[in-house]
Amino acid sequence: MALISLRVSDDVAARFSALAATQGGKSALLRRLIADALAAPAPRMLALPVGRPEKVTVRFRESEMRQLAEVSHQRGMTRTGWIVALVRSRLASPVQHSPGEHEVLRAIVRELNRIGGNINQIARAANTSVLQGRVVEPDLSAIQEAKLAIEAELARLRNALNGNADYWDGRR
Repeated sequence: MALISLRVSDDVAARFSALAATQGGKSALLRRLIADALAAPAPRMLALPVGRPEKVTVRFRESEMRQLAEVSHQRGMTRTGWIVALVRSRLASPVQHSPGEHEVLRAIVRELNRIGGNINQIARAANTSVLQGRVVEPDLSAIQEAKLAIEAELARLRNALNGNADYWDGRR
């Protein structure tokens, strides 16, 4: 049987425990909540765009063209790329990223992969020591450092994704 764990604030944990006490315990309540979530109808998934691209001509005033050039340049995109991304964002297509955002996301993934590799090395060393009958003293500072690095990268990821969503939703 698989184990699912998560961290919540102390207040949420206390309130959940109080509720769970009336529902057969925390595990029973969590199992029921997960089962209910899985039984709920799946959110409507929009189809990915299909077919060959077709050309659309749109006419803008000179002042609007300057504005388009400026906003697209700020995003590191061409005017056409920015207009296409704007339309796609309104059609609920997959998230639109600028080249700069792609690079930030790639850097975050590289860093998380590096951290994952370090954690695997720590786990491998611990497992080898246990198999050899030695007592393992975990390097808590290395684990804490990895935890902080992961939290920092996840914060960067959240900021990048939220900033992108805010931009295309017109909140930024």
